Amino acid sequence: MPRIGMLTPSSNTVLEPVTYRLLSGAEEVTAHFSRLPVTAISLADEQRGQFSVARTSAAAELLRDAAVDVVVWNGTAGSWLGFDYDRQVCDALSQVCGVPATTSTLALREAFRAFGVRRLGLVTPYTGDVTARIAETYAAEGVEVVADERLEITDNFSFGEVPEQRLVEMIRAAAPGAQAVALVCTNLRGALAAAELEPDLGIPVLDSVSVTLWQALDLLGGRPLDRGSVLLSGSTRAALREICALLRAATGSDRTTVRLDLPSQRLGVDLAAAEDTGPGVAAIQHDAGLDQRALNTVRWLEEHRKTLVQPHFRTGPRPPQALVDTYGVRAQMLTPVEVDGTMVGWLSVHSLTERDWSPTDTQAVEAASTQVKALLAQNGVNFARN
Repeated sequence: MPRIGMLTPSSNTVLEPVTYRLLSGAEEVTAHFSRLPVTAISLADEQRGQFSVARTSAAAELLRDAAVDVVVWNGTAGSWLGFDYDRQVCDALSQVCGVPATTSTLALREAFRAFGVRRLGLVTPYTGDVTARIAETYAAEGVEVVADERLEITDNFSFGEVPEQRLVEMIRAAAPGAQAVALVCTNLRGALAAAELEPDLGIPVLDSVSVTLWQALDLLGGRPLDRGSVLLSGSTRAALREICALLRAATGSDRTTVRLDLPSQRLGVDLAAAEDTGPGVAAIQHDAGLDQRALNTVRWLEEHRKTLVQPHFRTGPRPPQALVDTYGVRAQMLTPVEVDGTMVGWLSVHSLTERDWSPTDTQAVEAASTQVKALLAQNGVNFARN
């Protein structure tokens, strides 16, 4: 029975009960907690000292006695202290417990990558100077905070007293114009409400408690839980993004995407499941303006079930004009992802200049398709189309 060790601020009253509720669909996994003194959140030196690596390591020693299989710092201090701080914490935790480690902030960063988030709505209980520092930290990773809803509270215990309905109002206010909303604090009662709001908002709502649990489960090999998008499809998306990144490197292309119809993980082809782009290249992962299966190129794929290679668009099936005019694509390859005779999706490789695709490029995109099928089969993903 895998065991997750979690370090939590001493005044946090939300993390433990919510984690247990989220894990109700994975009875074979257990969570075990240790605490370290944290009572207030501000940028004052005396409060920053609450999060010293030495104090975190000391608290982790008690989890070592429980023979945990993974250990996490379930606090978001790295969001204002910086990712380097959290990496130091991870190194220390791994050394103390002898197992893989992560943190809430590093988990949020992985979620931003997995979901292709570049514009973020931020919800926190913190004061303006703390949230400004959070925005700076995320901006360094290419994530722009486009909306900031905060409560201007410093007392950590009081964070857990904020009514769920107030958090719902803040999430809704932060959502317009964002590609995701993040609740950055593990002492907010927002995890269950976040999952319920996603279908209505049409974007991921990334609660810190849920995201941290997702990363812990991922370190244990991954266990999808139907408790919001990050717990349900986050691991699949992250692995698909890695396939896209390797494919873009292998082909020297400007953009790679994978689109899949996977109702079991609430993925559909009209929004890319994963994407990787070169420097300065516009992302299209969140553009749902086209009926993908009605496109000429996709209908060609459905009919021929082989790789479509287009060094230019003067011949062959025409791509959507928006791909050419808005996103500047001048050459592309598409290859189907086919399972048991059904085309469940496809991979796309884009170039912003006309270019000849070599046999090696074609082999790379076809190998990526095989990797996608293997990944989904390994995870037992349901391939049925809507």
